[in-house]
Amino acid sequence: MRHLTTIADLSSQEIEHIFSITEDLKAKYDGGLREALLPGRVMALLFEKPSLRTRVSFEAGMSHLGGTSLMLGTETGFGKNRESLEDFGRVLSQYVDVIVCRANEHSTVVRLAQHADCSVINGLTDEAHPCQALADLYTLRECLGMLDEKKLAYVGDGNNVARSLARACGKLGVRMAVAAPQGYQFSDDYLALLKSEVPDLELEVTDDPAAAVREADAVYTDVWASMGQEKEKAQRKKVFAPYQVDAGLMAHAPQDAVFMHCLPAHRGEEVTDEVIDGEASVVVAQAANRMHVQKGILAWMLGAHG
Repeated sequence: MRHLTTIADLSSQEIEHIFSITEDLKAKYDGGLREALLPGRVMALLFEKPSLRTRVSFEAGMSHLGGTSLMLGTETGFGKNRESLEDFGRVLSQYVDVIVCRANEHSTVVRLAQHADCSVINGLTDEAHPCQALADLYTLRECLGMLDEKKLAYVGDGNNVARSLARACGKLGVRMAVAAPQGYQFSDDYLALLKSEVPDLELEVTDDPAAAVREADAVYTDVWASMGQEKEKAQRKKVFAPYQVDAGLMAHAPQDAVFMHCLPAHRGEEVTDEVIDGEASVVVAQAANRMHVQKGILAWMLGAHG
């Protein structure tokens, strides 16, 4: 039984194995075959936050694999203190094969994984978004081929997506530059954690977005105020205004650099229409690959693929 709470739960070799499964399943899907590797398997979805990509990609992917999914709402008592989270996880895992949890607090996913008798996947927390980062790096490999020594420039808040991308880049040999205002960069504690987990990660942290995107193969951004930070939105909009990814900033990157965004995007804030709708944008491919990579994760995690 394996869990995916953060990228740290996977070795570099395991990520490559998941990508290999993904490539095989995606090629079959593109050829009209939806290989039912998980017949009779059941996936439970526990969501405390709204979702389009995570929910639909997991549900569609599990259906393609021949399994079923259950979207569990407040009627189960999840997040309502009806019973302890530990009891909830112990009981739910008697009925299902895998739980995908999208939680406000990272500790919720960790506690579920500690007490459930089935695999638990982090569908997003305040600390990490591992499925997003894996889909992003898979997309980048489709665009660029081998990832060794490629450079990903992340412009914006050092949030859960940025933290997961840093871990994934370290595992796969991708150089990373993070441009964020002072006070919104990775904390010293997280930098120390990265150094211990992925000592080979080449990481540049700066407050200069133009410097970050120089020589970048991909320029990535995300919303300035994540879910749960709505009260900070006005302040963040002022602080991050110089970090908008527009045509001017993209001009500092190589001409063939791709643009990435995990979506949803706040157009006119962190990115302009000209960039996100431009020829360099691969945001739709990223979103599509959420489903394909998560199929790879499910097949690997539940032992259904060699």
